[in-house]
Amino acid sequence: MKLIDICLTPELLHLYSVKDRVVVVVDILRATSCMTTAFAHGVEKIIPVATLEECRALQNQGLLAAAERDAKKADGFDLDNSPFSYMDEKLIGQTIAMTTTNGTQAITKSKEAIQVIIGSFLNKTAIINYLQSQPHHVLILCAGWKGRVNLEDTLFAGAVADELRDGFTIEDDASLGALTIYSCMKYNMLKSMASSSHVKRLHRLNLAKDIEFCIREDLYNVIPVLEGDGLVKMKLPY
Repeated sequence: MKLIDICLTPELLHLYSVKDRVVVVVDILRATSCMTTAFAHGVEKIIPVATLEECRALQNQGLLAAAERDAKKADGFDLDNSPFSYMDEKLIGQTIAMTTTNGTQAITKSKEAIQVIIGSFLNKTAIINYLQSQPHHVLILCAGWKGRVNLEDTLFAGAVADELRDGFTIEDDASLGALTIYSCMKYNMLKSMASSSHVKRLHRLNLAKDIEFCIREDLYNVIPVLEGDGLVKMKLPY
């Protein structure tokens, strides 16, 4: 039977097998929600990079550039890290360079995987259906916050593991913990997340609208997938 593991922060990624896995990168608030939204609204490609310098270099080559640090737009870049910024029809067909505090770091650390895909509550069922259809073991990589575990990514990982438990073997305690947290909080996630560190951080920046949007389920039937240096919209096999 296929295995599913959950890595609660990229700082622990060295403890997990990556090369034989499909890795689902998760940064619910807000990078992977932005990526999912972008492809649902017609963006052609997103190039995720780890540093502001790399993003600036791509911007200097003529690409639109999105950069976030500490939940705020970095100075001098074109786009921020709100999913609402990626609904603009002017972005249809565009390639965007992107760097974020946590999400793009997790993607760049996962490149040795069989495949890297992008997960969020916005495309949760699409992710689950795809993972059920493919033959490989799975690792859900939570982006966390600056190396620390965060609640929202853990909740999503638990939600996916809950749906996959009949077809996958769950062995590690991180997965069991995520499942337990999700089972306790799934009926009112917005209220359950209210005291979490990143939710409080975003509230201080008046971004409550982003939080509410990012925990909505199954708005989009799209999966961003890493091909070469960039994310593109997967051609779904079902």
